[in-house]
Amino acid sequence: MKKIEPPPNYKEILYTKKATERFFKLIQNPEFNQVINEINENYYYWDKVKYLKMPVDVKNEEAWALAKVRRINTPFKLQIGKYNFYWGLNVKIQEMLHLFDLNIGGTLESKSLIPNDDKNRYLISSIMEEAIASSQIEGAITTRKKAKEMLRKNIGPRNKSEQMIVNNYISIQKILEWKNEDLTKEKLLELHRMVTNKTLDNHEDEGKFREDNEIKVIDAIDGEVVHYPPDFSEIEKLIKELIVFFNGDKKDVFIHPIIKACIIHFMIGFIHPFVDGNGRTARALFYWYLLRKGYWLTEYLSISKMILKSKDQYAKAFIYTETDDNDLTYFMNYQLRTMKLAFESLREYIQRKIEEKRKITDFIKIDKINERQALILKWIYEESSLILSVKEIETRLSVSNQTARTDLQGLTDLGYLEPIQLNKKTQAFSKSERFDTLVRKIVKNK
Repeated sequence: MKKIEPPPNYKEILYTKKATERFFKLIQNPEFNQVINEINENYYYWDKVKYLKMPVDVKNEEAWALAKVRRINTPFKLQIGKYNFYWGLNVKIQEMLHLFDLNIGGTLESKSLIPNDDKNRYLISSIMEEAIASSQIEGAITTRKKAKEMLRKNIGPRNKSEQMIVNNYISIQKILEWKNEDLTKEKLLELHRMVTNKTLDNHEDEGKFREDNEIKVIDAIDGEVVHYPPDFSEIEKLIKELIVFFNGDKKDVFIHPIIKACIIHFMIGFIHPFVDGNGRTARALFYWYLLRKGYWLTEYLSISKMILKSKDQYAKAFIYTETDDNDLTYFMNYQLRTMKLAFESLREYIQRKIEEKRKITDFIKIDKINERQALILKWIYEESSLILSVKEIETRLSVSNQTARTDLQGLTDLGYLEPIQLNKKTQAFSKSERFDTLVRKIVKNK
């Protein structure tokens, strides 16, 4: 990543005798104010402001200085340990928060988004997507198809990448159990232990705070150090304060839950309490806090999938915040945009699945076939080489072992499937020789 240029010192630009009269005139210029509004609504960092077109006789540094003054005059401030942070709530952020309150929180509108009959199936799929993407952000090398097959068929991980995915899958399921509980130091360490199980160079670093300052956040491309975390001696105090922040709400200070979740996510990255696995732990806590605060649809969102598509922007959101006086707005702005993309992706996914259900109509008409079996027939019709185990049907359709076994055996009895022995213990099912003949009589225009 190209090294981030620090912004100009706004105090040196503004707080001089000559500057006072100059800026008094500038703020009366509608064109100048329009530029300032653009900078702060889009929350541009200096590397963008530097090249913006300015009104005649206006320097880019002057626009940055005034935009910065407006940013720091915010009532939203936070101190963790000796570190001070602040953030603003521009119009775009408020619009996104309103969207999430209506659609991701506990409203009737959001609950009607997912058909009741399909909730478990969608939940399993989203957990898989999140587990895979969160691992890939940290360098796991695999394809979604292979990773999903591993999780569906309960195949043991064969390498570090697959172990990371299994760990994340287990951790997210654990968070769903913990979602109404307080965060404790013990739970935080247990969560870290789960996400890092068998993936660290030193097994003893699992579920344990770092004990030195050897850890630096380094850009994977050019090896540049982009963050020096706080001294390891500060970790206990910083984490203790973050846990209090996670669990409590001050009556005299309201922080929107989604904003608070973003802060928690950032703080784990900033404190960097672990030797490795900080990113995976931070994203897990982000989910946990939103679920704790009633944003139930978060269970179905794969935010990491969107982060994976914009890893460079994700890294810059951290760096911009730290380089520009710990202004958390940069990170919040990025995180909220990824949430919005994840929500839109979920809506599109559900619409595709609803359309998919319409396409199994012909199969449902078959005598003695239930909806699950119709879906299995559709899968095999579209992918003739597909081999299905009982465990995979359990996972795909979120049903019991007995239900999955009964569905597959029923299709075998009707002649659509035939059993194959994978090994001495495991039996699977594939397309029968009669499948095409039987289906041709049923599926229209085929």
